[in-house]
Amino acid sequence: MSNSKETNTFETSLKELEKIVGQLEAGDTPLEAQLKAFEKGVALSRECLKQLEEVERKVELLMQTPEGELKTKPFDFSQ
Repeated sequence: MSNSKETNTFETSLKELEKIVGQLEAGDTPLEAQLKAFEKGVALSRECLKQLEEVERKVELLMQTPEGELKTKPFDFSQ
């Protein structure tokens, strides 16, 4: 992914990565095309991981007490 493009949303990147995985699993494309798809998939995977790590840092920051202590608790999905 080039730096001149806007960063894809997590969901967009994940959908594109899933599409690439499907193409690679099908195995009906030439080796050269599979290699390019794999390279793009690795880049998308790294982009998704980076975005997840950023979200995790933001969540930790939001959960920090005024004293600077990090309080963690399980997320309640029922709310």
